[in-house]
Amino acid sequence: MQTKLKIHNYILFLIGVFLLISCDSNMIFDDYKSIENHQWSSEKNISFIVFNSDTISTRNVFINIRNNKKYEFNSLFLIAKMEFPSGYKIVDTLEYEMTDPFGNWLGSGFTDIKENKLFYKENVIFSEKGDYKFSVQHATRSINDVEGIIPLQGITDVGLRIEKVKK
Repeated sequence: MQTKLKIHNYILFLIGVFLLISCDSNMIFDDYKSIENHQWSSEKNISFIVFNSDTISTRNVFINIRNNKKYEFNSLFLIAKMEFPSGYKIVDTLEYEMTDPFGNWLGSGFTDIKENKLFYKENVIFSEKGDYKFSVQHATRSINDVEGIIPLQGITDVGLRIEKVKK
């Protein structure tokens, strides 16, 4: 009986430590959308809606990409849109490196899935209260390809993360 109590307390202690370590006090928003069959059509927008009530704090916005070995390019081109509650829109065309010069995957992960946390907006202040709409679509093309890769293979998930800037 005494041994069971010790094991039970040990397990509770480990769970408590895990919860403390996994807490991320800087995170404001973090969400992922899975790409069906890991085939991302260039017409498919991945959308996120983020409610904002803080109009004075500085934030960093990241686009998170998870890819597997089927992704065949060393970079990724994205079109990212941010729409303010007032309807004002900002559209950016972005390029991110996915491999190093030797073809090794960048990002983190121990399996075939690599996760890349890519800066989208740095030190931004969301000056309006309300719902901000973010959308991401890929614009990756091969050389001499006008239409783009349809569908883009190997992207498993697309995410959006917003963090408080540490002072």
